[in-house]
Amino acid sequence: MAFNYFSKNGKILPIEEAVVPLSSIEYSYGFGVYETLRVSNGQVYFLKDHLERLMESARIIGLEHPFTENDVSEYFNRLIEKNNAETCNVKMLLIGAPKKNEAQLFIICLNPLFPDKKLYRDGAIMTTYKYERVFHHAKTLNMLQSYLAYRKAKEVGAYDALLINKDGFITEGTRTNFFCIKGKTIFTPREKDILLGVTRKVLLRVAKDNGYEVAEQDIKLGDISNFDGAFISSTSSKIIPIRQVDNVTLDPQPDNLVELMNLFDDFLTKCEGKL
Repeated sequence: MAFNYFSKNGKILPIEEAVVPLSSIEYSYGFGVYETLRVSNGQVYFLKDHLERLMESARIIGLEHPFTENDVSEYFNRLIEKNNAETCNVKMLLIGAPKKNEAQLFIICLNPLFPDKKLYRDGAIMTTYKYERVFHHAKTLNMLQSYLAYRKAKEVGAYDALLINKDGFITEGTRTNFFCIKGKTIFTPREKDILLGVTRKVLLRVAKDNGYEVAEQDIKLGDISNFDGAFISSTSSKIIPIRQVDNVTLDPQPDNLVELMNLFDDFLTKCEGKL
């Protein structure tokens, strides 16, 4: 589907004008933050949570701007209405500037990329890549290393790459959060070391509400075979089981993970886009 309009600082404009000048040092140097939201059958998912993280990401990197959460929410809803967007991904780009009032906020509707349905049954193949974010809790435009990691994964036929930090621990995917599961306990890398994904936040709430426990733990590649299974999550993909990481193979369909996936899908169906 073609979306004919985007939003720039709250003003609805034709999509042909959605450009960033090559002279923008801030954009060229990655001085910006972003969010990607999901709209499905007219339902916006977790807008408030995404806006909170957008603002927190900007605060972490010292990006001053004039926009409030209420402003961005209004701009977002007006754009969805103007584009008559029923199902799409929505990307928000907040780009810094030398002066606070010169910061720019772009909101654009994109056609969603749905993972192959076989991944939910057969599991994803993952590679590993040594890299960690400079600002763990900020979703910034500084994505070169993540891009290179993702490209490496695709070159060998993998779905994504899991990032390994300087201490040798798995932290996250290039665009996903990572988990292991054993019995009724979900193990997550330590929150201080990862981007706190909105989908991650939601699924851990769903898990706790359904009798699962959550534990933070350092996880090395050699450790993952000790668990019942492992999985990744993101806004676009929800929960995808993992069947292989490098040369380590896993069961992609342990009963506890299948149960969790079903619980999460059921919650998304009934939650009306709110946590």
